[in-house]
Amino acid sequence: MARIVMKFGGTSMAGIERIRSVAARVKREVEAGNEVAVVVSAMAGETDRLVGFCREASSLYDPKEYDVVVAAGEQITSGLLAIALQAAGVKARSWLGWQLPIHSDDAHAKARIGTIETDALLASMAAGEVAVIPGFQGVSDEGRVTTLGRGGSDTSAVAVAAAIKADRCDIYTDVDGVYTTDPRIVPRARKLAKVTYEEMLELASVGAKVLQTRSVGLAMKENVRVQVLSSFTGEDAPMADTLPGTMIVAEEEIDVERQLITGIAHDKNEAKITLTSVPDKPGAVAAIFEPLAAANINVDMIIQNIAHNHGSTDVTFTVPSADLARSLEALNQAREAIGFGELVHDTRVAKISVVGVGMRSHAGVASTMFTTLGARGINIQAISTSEIKVSVLIHEDETELAVRVLHTAYGLDAEAA
Repeated sequence: MARIVMKFGGTSMAGIERIRSVAARVKREVEAGNEVAVVVSAMAGETDRLVGFCREASSLYDPKEYDVVVAAGEQITSGLLAIALQAAGVKARSWLGWQLPIHSDDAHAKARIGTIETDALLASMAAGEVAVIPGFQGVSDEGRVTTLGRGGSDTSAVAVAAAIKADRCDIYTDVDGVYTTDPRIVPRARKLAKVTYEEMLELASVGAKVLQTRSVGLAMKENVRVQVLSSFTGEDAPMADTLPGTMIVAEEEIDVERQLITGIAHDKNEAKITLTSVPDKPGAVAAIFEPLAAANINVDMIIQNIAHNHGSTDVTFTVPSADLARSLEALNQAREAIGFGELVHDTRVAKISVVGVGMRSHAGVASTMFTTLGARGINIQAISTSEIKVSVLIHEDETELAVRVLHTAYGLDAEAA
């Protein structure tokens, strides 16, 4: 008998028939003798609909009330799945974030899980009851509902798996694993049997939509076995522990000497901000990023130009496009303290990243990227690097071309059938 956490995304929960299909898949695990907890997302498109309501109500909405609204989607699917399981003859009940409880900090809309109280949950599972848990949500010390950010149900699933010491965490999505890039852009992209925690962390952080970044970081920290699977394989598909999905594993399980680049990711949800004529003096850059940090806005690529015009410089950086309005507001409020000239922003950009642990032992990865893009006339607006990643910012209209030519340049294309 194994203890399993099964997580189902929005497309898997998109309507009653699909929820019944999920219930049948869960029932098979129960009948195999496993203890099962299920974490669910809202129905596909539901969170976007709820976010839209918030934006219609106010462009500068209260994040605490935003969380109350958007957490409703997962509450609905958790209750519906529990009903479907009961109808299928499986003992089940839903557990909302505040009922376990799942404790988080108070960074509303981007909360982080602290601890999960599991005594009641484990007792229920030991009695043969399937626990159905809404992903994406928790409760702050003030007793307010919190949400974990888009894709937060992945983090909920990994956190629950770690808390109950599950044997594995199966993430069911609308794809059957992790690919070298988006197969919709490159039909010859290859599915990867294994990806290291570190690579998956980088891929998720730079645009790969399979797993949320924080879920991968938590899995690496807690050593949770994570498998990415498709929920659309049919009722007669093999059990999850025999399906050919993608395993997220430690680096020791992969031959990094043979694998230079693991994957290429793209992200159009970026906005570029430039502050002109910033004073070139100690503390000037800190004055830019302190108000952004106070507003819980993540900054990515940062470029400071060489000083010009007698002691002033330009500073360019990127933020998530969803945070652009709040970023501009925070910077304008701090304009006197920063002392910049103009505030320019651009949302028509995309970030392209190549990722692979093999970079540690191979030279020339960045050179190949820059040469390949240059040969196709693609201009690079910004660059950032890590030990296993190189990212560039380009015009969004050139995204698909960049992904295709880089995929070929690094030898990632699958053999023709």
